[in-house]
Amino acid sequence: MDAIDEKIIAELTRNARISHSDLAGKVLLSRNAVRQRVERLERQGHIAGYTIVRAGHDTGTVVSALVLVYRQDRMRGGDVLAALKRIPEVVICEILSGDFDIMVRLEAASLERVRSIWEDIAKMPGVRDTVTALTLSSIVNRPRGERRTTPQG
Repeated sequence: MDAIDEKIIAELTRNARISHSDLAGKVLLSRNAVRQRVERLERQGHIAGYTIVRAGHDTGTVVSALVLVYRQDRMRGGDVLAALKRIPEVVICEILSGDFDIMVRLEAASLERVRSIWEDIAKMPGVRDTVTALTLSSIVNRPRGERRTTPQG
């Protein structure tokens, strides 16, 4: 599997019903090339129906991490933001006030993939430093529609 296959699997993990056209736009390939890759991944056993099955990995397990990014120049760091948008495993990217410039939440299929993405982020032109923390457990994770607001008294 190459990096494009990893991106395809990450996108299918996020939304297994995504169309080949939409998937092609996310991984920057033609619709036909995506269809061929998905069929190959199915034949190889990485994709089974609407469930991602990865040989050598625990199925259904997602490794989450927070990467706090220091940019060299807060005001001219648009290239870093554009590059982060292209990483399929980036599920949240927020600009922060305070010491850190950007908070990135990754959800990847393996610890190795998290490490690879961290290395890519650290090497980006415009990134001065990073701090990474792996998620050990999730205590609260509410979908947007289920978030409560504090009642006004």
